Amino acid sequence: MRMPGESDPTPARLRRARIAIAAVFCVHGAVTGSFATRIPWIQDHAGLGSGALGLALAFPAVGAALAMPLAGRINHRFGARAALRVLLALWTLSLVLPGLAPNLPVLCVALLVYGATSGMSDVAMNALGVETENRLGRSIMSSLHGMWSAGALLGSAAGTVAAHAGADARLHHLVAALALTAAGLVAVRGVLDLPSGQDEQAPPHFAMPPKSALLIGAIGFAAVFAEGASLDWSAVYLRDVLHTDAGLAAASTTTFALTMAVTRLAGDRVVDRFGPVRTIRAGGLLATAGGLLVVLVRDPAGALAGFGLIGLGVAVVVPLAFAAAARSGPAPAQAIAGVATITYTSGLIAPSAIGAVADATSLVVSFGLVTLLAFALVAGAGVLRPKPAGGKPAPANRDESAAIRP
Repeated sequence: MRMPGESDPTPARLRRARIAIAAVFCVHGAVTGSFATRIPWIQDHAGLGSGALGLALAFPAVGAALAMPLAGRINHRFGARAALRVLLALWTLSLVLPGLAPNLPVLCVALLVYGATSGMSDVAMNALGVETENRLGRSIMSSLHGMWSAGALLGSAAGTVAAHAGADARLHHLVAALALTAAGLVAVRGVLDLPSGQDEQAPPHFAMPPKSALLIGAIGFAAVFAEGASLDWSAVYLRDVLHTDAGLAAASTTTFALTMAVTRLAGDRVVDRFGPVRTIRAGGLLATAGGLLVVLVRDPAGALAGFGLIGLGVAVVVPLAFAAAARSGPAPAQAIAGVATITYTSGLIAPSAIGAVADATSLVVSFGLVTLLAFALVAGAGVLRPKPAGGKPAPANRDESAAIRP
């Protein structure tokens, strides 16, 4: 059952919960940023070549995809707040594992655990984010994911300083893990809770994504594919296709990431005004226009603008997909886990799929595929339309933003 006082929180309590869950997202993102900046050190410490490192870096996504379906059972057994407290601590502490690995097999196991704890805590915090959004009666999921991006930037900034100073990554990550664990435990104290479900049938120990999550997950898949392709290949596109210098090529990645972060932080006002379906359709049109600029305008300025539009268009899709999944059935954590599994899979395959298509044809054709997936957001956005209690889609002219209220 809910913790005492959680059934009808006061406005002040809701405001504190909103800040607390935002802090949780920030802590989660900071772990990722801290790890990413020390990958070169980890590679040297484990004595890995580029191919072996690429293999190892697939394991976080594999671990997350395998573990996330367990999150619904954990939430049911312990309650969402207690589950988040443990899972977030495991995630922050797992930051120390990759730096300890002396070789490829150990690093793969370390990154498998790292990814598993990341995925399960991701599901738990998104379920609580949706619960807080429901209680507030307005959209907050976009800005929560923006806080994740802000945390990743903070973690990467600290990691950059540590790397520039020549700090041992094992010491850096130990200090970061302890600090982030403490910050996470403090933040979790302020979040709302979900029922532990003691009077409901427990979900399976390993639950496959529910049917309601599959179509929503397909929308998330398209957005994450476009995101992963742009982040990993935009600089290569400018360098190899448009023959720019390395500095301008790198600027494309920065432009894309910054656009994503700023859009997520500001996206809730747009969602509240226009609703999730109209927001995603408009985002899909922007991302499609960006893809067309990248493919058709053979000019660096056009490509930079195109990648910025792609980032602008896909930024809020995953937060809205998680929110829609949580409202699609009686088991929010299980539905979020299903959508998250699909989106993590997309993030895993997108970079290699773009490379495979480029090898067979060209990078221009690869980003033609990205453009088609961006347009799929326009065509498929209707699956995110909130449903009233009767289970039928809301009327097309209904103010969708009002439907987020419980």
